[in-house]
Order: sequence, then C-alpha cells, then structure tokens
Amino acid sequence: MPKEIEHKFLVRDDSWRSEATRSVDYRQGYLANNDRCSVRVRESGSKGRLTIKSAQPGVQRQEFEYEIPLSEARALLDGMCERPLIEKVRHFVKHAGKTWEVDEFCGDNDGLVVAEVELSAVGETFERPDWVSEEVSDDPRYYNVNLVKTPYNTW
Repeated sequence: MPKEIEHKFLVRDDSWRSEATRSVDYRQGYLANNDRCSVRVRESGSKGRLTIKSAQPGVQRQEFEYEIPLSEARALLDGMCERPLIEKVRHFVKHAGKTWEVDEFCGDNDGLVVAEVELSAVGETFERPDWVSEEVSDDPRYYNVNLVKTPYNTW
C-alpha cells in the first residue's frame, strides 16, 4: 500500500536559495476533506494529478496519486475545488543525500515558507539543513488541506 513518510519544518532564512536545483509552480485544491481522507487536485507545470491521502496526523499517511490530463485538472480546480486554492512555488534543494522541497506560498497563504523531506521508513535518520527551524509535522495548521480553511494570512 502506498505510504508517504514526510517531515515538515519552518524555514529560518533564504540561504537555501543558492542550493535550489529547480522550481515548479503549483496550483492545488481540494474536492473533499473529511476525518478519513482528503482528495486533492494539482496542476504543476504541464501535468495534472489527483491525490487521495489518509487524514491521520503525524509523519506517515497512506497516499494514492494518479496523473490526469491537465485540462481535467484545470477544470476541477476552476469549478469544483474549495476556495481559496493553494498556490505555491516548490523549490527542490539537495542536502546530505536527500531532496528537500521548499514551498513558498502565494495568495492567501503569502509569507508562509515550509520545507519537507520524504523518507523511506519511519525513524529513518536525516541531517537537518541549517536553514530549517521548528518541526511542524504534527501541527495541523500547516497541512495544505487546512490552509484552505484557515489561510496563513488569517493567523
């Protein structure tokens, strides 16, 4: 069964920028969100994706992700997803053998910058870059699905 094991951190400063290897604009929205799962639509570059994630808190969740036609992703985002949409630029940064994803949010979540690292096993050790600070993996305010309901600019 597909699993996502991910740790999320606040970003301390911009020193990661010099290490970024590429960046992608993301636009995503949620078709459903309940106490068991969320259903997300995402547009990134020239691709569309539909993702179903279990709603359990913490660093490990079930995740099922499927590529869909970009035109369908856009139709779902524009017509069926909750508002506001999540808009962000994801930067990929290599550090100590891991690829970190640094998300700079725009729109209603402007000013929020978080970094995530995916692991292959719960308890896997990894080196934190100097540019990350507090871990927020267990803080539901930072889940994208919750940033739709309570955007960062309202905190």
